[in-house]
Amino acid sequence: MSSNSCHPNAPHEKLKAPDWYISSRMLDRALDAILRRIKKLDRKHDIPYLAGYSQDGKTIYIDRHLPKSFTYRGRTVEVDRFLILHEEVEKTLIDQLGLHYLHAHQIATRAEEAAVHAQRITWKAYDRFMQEYVKQIGDERLQKVPADLDLKPYRDYHDYDLLLRMEKHLARDKVPAGVKKAELKNYASAFREELRVRERHAASSDGAR
Repeated sequence: MSSNSCHPNAPHEKLKAPDWYISSRMLDRALDAILRRIKKLDRKHDIPYLAGYSQDGKTIYIDRHLPKSFTYRGRTVEVDRFLILHEEVEKTLIDQLGLHYLHAHQIATRAEEAAVHAQRITWKAYDRFMQEYVKQIGDERLQKVPADLDLKPYRDYHDYDLLLRMEKHLARDKVPAGVKKAELKNYASAFREELRVRERHAASSDGAR
């Protein structure tokens, strides 16, 4: 196999560290490279499901109430880097490859999980910490939503109730709230039409039996 192929015959036996250590270091460097690409990190807003991104992808949002770290087996584990990795991978797959949110989310979650494991942290411990701070539908802490938050994940996930709640608590900052309200209105119309189509389909299926 040639040296410029994807898997050249390198002398792996000469490595002086276990495979997991080498893989962890490489993944950590890749994550650092992604973090350097971030133009802006915002921790001043309420973000449903902890993290998200702006429509133009230049800002990564992390919920303002999420602590920046947690303690795991006596270690202080900073969490922003893992969330940033997830959001960057997800946004890129959606915008550049045209993937559906649910597919991009699954891939991004796997990348996030790999990065967590690379730091020798169990996913169970990490996820348990995250779930304590997730803001879902009806959460009273969901009060300040960024006006340029990309709504595609919530739209593709068919989280209509959350979209309506977000409309009531859009941040009144430099981006006109009317722009986001118009977007939410369009999404709401699309949801209602989709619901009507499903109901008609269900009715016709029942009638054919």
